[in-house]
Amino acid sequence: MNLRAILDVLAILSCSVYGTIPLFWLVVHPSIEKWRARGRRAFLLIVPIWAAIIGITFFILWPFRFAHFYATWLAWVPGGLFFLSGFATYSAAFKSFDHTQVSGLAELEPHRHRQQLVTSGIRARVRHPIYLGHLCEIVGWCIGTGLVALFVLAAFAMLTGTIMIRMEDRELEARFGEAYREYRSRVPAVLPRSLSRS
Repeated sequence: MNLRAILDVLAILSCSVYGTIPLFWLVVHPSIEKWRARGRRAFLLIVPIWAAIIGITFFILWPFRFAHFYATWLAWVPGGLFFLSGFATYSAAFKSFDHTQVSGLAELEPHRHRQQLVTSGIRARVRHPIYLGHLCEIVGWCIGTGLVALFVLAAFAMLTGTIMIRMEDRELEARFGEAYREYRSRVPAVLPRSLSRS
């Protein structure tokens, strides 16, 4: 297997993870009260469910691993810039979130963990910077490989991600009330104002 083929397989695997995050969220969150009743033991079911979603996505994409819009090493230059942007976004996003918030444990055990609306740092520019990081990584793989299947998965992730963000915004508004409504009115969801009017 040559280097390009290895990168294509890594891209399919990585995007099977990143691209299914919104779908996984949409599977878990509508039943969040049932998951909360289990507490952290819910991870014993939640993690295998997500692993199954990732596996199914990988095997759906696998037969299309040879279909490229293009194949050029030059594409990894802009692709690499998206990777770096994604890593920088993650780094900034994790500075103000602790491990319980990033892992979802604070969601499963809201009575045991402080519920705080974080609006400083990178969250003063975008409400959902971790999702922006995911988007940068997916776009980086799409541009770098030129794989048709990844562009299709990216479109699916953006569609489900839009639904996920709207639902998450409603949850956060129910939790934080007027403070969140004010925050949402002045800070865009994913793309900074310099890139988006929303």
